[in-house]
Amino acid sequence: MRIGGNSYDLQELAGAFGDLGTLIPFVVGYITISKMDPVGILVAFGLFKIFVGLYFKTPVPIQPMKAIGTAAITHAATISPGAIWASGLFTGAFWLIMGVTGMVSWIAKVTSRPIVQGLVLSLGLGFILEGVRMMQGDYVLAAVATSLTFFLLSRERMPAMLVLLGFGVTVALVREPTLLAGLAECSLRFQLPAFGLARISWQEVVTGVVVLGLPQVALTLGNAIIATVEENNTWFPDRPITVKAIAIDHGILNLVGTGLGGVPMCHGAGGMAGHVRFGARTGGALVILGVIVLFIGLFLGDSVALLFRLFPRALLGVILLFGGLELASGTIGGNTLQKEDRYVLLLTAGVSMWNMGVGYVGGLVLWYAFQRGWLRA
Repeated sequence: MRIGGNSYDLQELAGAFGDLGTLIPFVVGYITISKMDPVGILVAFGLFKIFVGLYFKTPVPIQPMKAIGTAAITHAATISPGAIWASGLFTGAFWLIMGVTGMVSWIAKVTSRPIVQGLVLSLGLGFILEGVRMMQGDYVLAAVATSLTFFLLSRERMPAMLVLLGFGVTVALVREPTLLAGLAECSLRFQLPAFGLARISWQEVVTGVVVLGLPQVALTLGNAIIATVEENNTWFPDRPITVKAIAIDHGILNLVGTGLGGVPMCHGAGGMAGHVRFGARTGGALVILGVIVLFIGLFLGDSVALLFRLFPRALLGVILLFGGLELASGTIGGNTLQKEDRYVLLLTAGVSMWNMGVGYVGGLVLWYAFQRGWLRA
């Protein structure tokens, strides 16, 4: 079925879950470690997944911001929900200004293609590495799931992700039979997000901006804006997006989402690669996932942690692995690139795996040094 430029079929349904490898671990961390309200988090994600799918009509993902999420969860003893909300407000205001003033478009204009490809390659390799890390301690499941995924993806009519998720749920229930009893006790209870911004203190504002928000800027620029636009326009040239539109979208989704009690959100080239690899070709995949996430947030908020236990960590690692493979493989140009361009690409990718901001600047400096004849490869 096709409505308003989006498809709603089995392949879009399968592709909708291609980003679970990043979504679930962070959401679980925010809920169980940072003690945040699952209703606000899931309602914000659900609403904006639906909005983005309907607006862009491509599988542009909505993910948790990784630098903020990692810092907030690993330092939950000192970083409060108020500081997390403050970082979301700062991030939203920052990218809204960057988009409306056109500054982000200028940055994208001076960024050469090898630098963009280096950022994308870095993200792909990072996803592969993180996927393998998530498989540690459960290599049998990981090996079986990886083999099954390769087999299913080689047969276009098979909804690989749906089979993979069914396999993971079965394994989880066999390993932990009490899950079934817990699921049977789940009941629907309508809940609306609680508005908590009025409770943010000035200390939380400072922590949110300095400790959480500022370190996220480079990652958002490289991954969520420049690399996402590159991937979208490569896969879907008939439905192009711009860095200005994505920056403004970042601003709106974080200002509104934080107001709903959500966490800082962004787009991401890796998430898009995951959606595409498992079958998504339109924004219908985001609409489908958004409806599911919104329903869980509004009616099953008390059971979120239990529901997410149905997906073994190693299985989520396999999903990340394939998203990373899809992302990284698109940057391998062989001898079609000039030697200088390959240097810039690889330097950017290698350094970005350590720090994306430094990788971006290093690649930019090397590119212009080659262009002006100051250096030769």
